[in-house]
Amino acid sequence: MAKTKVKVHRSAMAKREERWAWLFIAPPFIGFMLFMAYPIVFALIASTSKWTGMNSLWGNIVGLGNYIKIFGDYKFWRSMGTTIIYMIGIPIGMILGILIAMGLNRKIPGKRVLTTMYYVPVVSSLVAVSILWAWVFNYDYGLLNGIYKALTGMHGPNWLGDEHMVKISLIIFMVWKGLGGTVILYLAGLQNIPRDYYEAAMIDGANGWNKFTNITLPLLSPVTFYVLITSLIGGFQVFVEVQVMTPNGGPNYSSATVVFYLYEKAFTNGQLGYGSAVAVILATIIFIITAINFWGQDKWVKTID
Repeated sequence: MAKTKVKVHRSAMAKREERWAWLFIAPPFIGFMLFMAYPIVFALIASTSKWTGMNSLWGNIVGLGNYIKIFGDYKFWRSMGTTIIYMIGIPIGMILGILIAMGLNRKIPGKRVLTTMYYVPVVSSLVAVSILWAWVFNYDYGLLNGIYKALTGMHGPNWLGDEHMVKISLIIFMVWKGLGGTVILYLAGLQNIPRDYYEAAMIDGANGWNKFTNITLPLLSPVTFYVLITSLIGGFQVFVEVQVMTPNGGPNYSSATVVFYLYEKAFTNGQLGYGSAVAVILATIIFIITAINFWGQDKWVKTID
């Protein structure tokens, strides 16, 4: 026996609420489609073409030609290697962030002033502080070489003009720039740990190191996870520092990052299709690394019960 479909009659108020719901949903949905979904799809299509912005996109489709050229380009692999080297600064910044946050978590005079000083670089213009640090690292009249010469009587290293020193210089700068945000996050995490845990550990005879390794570090793991994820994503997107401090990518392209390489190909050389292919590869790498981190977080990220 066939079932009879019962038609549900909704009230005028329910229909009005549904219309209002669609009205509220529409702006973010339209914004997502225009500024996220459409650019992603367009970039995927453009990455398979020799589009320059001035010629026809559909008339210059080359399939996987751009990707083959990228993987055979020495500059791409050099910029990728440099990008990974810069990420040495991530664990350095995290270790310094924990240590400084633990110091600021104590009752010390001038605590608010110190916290503000650490956070100022985070909210400062990246271009402005990059120009400032370019002067600090300047070979002829920079602050660092001026201090070095005053102390030793010898001229300091060529911070931004040497293939190896330029990487060290930019790592120092990036650690300094992001340290304040890491400190604030770890400080908030420390203040969220109940004091009862430490008191119970003291009663059991635990020393400072035991409390740090068995209480502080595990309960800070959600903050560590967040800092790690955001730092990795940001690390693959480094561009402004390189563009301002070493406009040509440094000596022998030694300071160039993947995004700098993308910018050079797409906007300096006018190879927008090629640049789109680089962007697709970069987005894929970031997605895979982020997914791996989220997949493995249950093994080491602890939360307060």
